[in-house]
Amino acid sequence: MLVRDAMSTMVLTIGPTHTLRQAARLMSARRVGAAVVLDPDGCGIGILTERDVLNSLGLDQNPDHETAGTHTTTDVVFATPAWTLEDAAQAMAHGGFRHLIVLDGREPVGIVSVRDIIRAWAPARRLAHDLA
Repeated sequence: MLVRDAMSTMVLTIGPTHTLRQAARLMSARRVGAAVVLDPDGCGIGILTERDVLNSLGLDQNPDHETAGTHTTTDVVFATPAWTLEDAAQAMAHGGFRHLIVLDGREPVGIVSVRDIIRAWAPARRLAHDLA
C-alpha cells in the first residue's frame, strides 16, 4: 500500500506570522494534528504540530504573541505519494515524529500521519486474516 492511498489531501496551510492561537483554532476546526507552514521568504516548507503548540504552552509562552514561524520544524522529512506505507512508518519511527508532508515535486499535496497508516493497515490485515 502506498502513501497516496492513506494520506489526507486536505492540507491545512498557514503562514509563519499566524499566532499559535490562530494555528490551534484552525487545526482544531479541521480536526488535524499538523499544519504545513509555507514561508516563501524563509525556510520554504515547514510543519507545525499540536506538540509544538503544547510545548510552547508548557513553557508559559503567550499563544497570542508566539508565531508559527518561531515554532515551525524546518528540518522536515518529506514523503512522496509513491512511497510505501512501510517507508513512511520507518521514517516516522526513525525520526521520532508522527506526520509527514507529502510532496509532488515541490508542492505539498497531502499529509500522512501515524493514524492514517494504522487506518490503512487495519482493514488490509483483517482481510488477509479472513483469507487465511
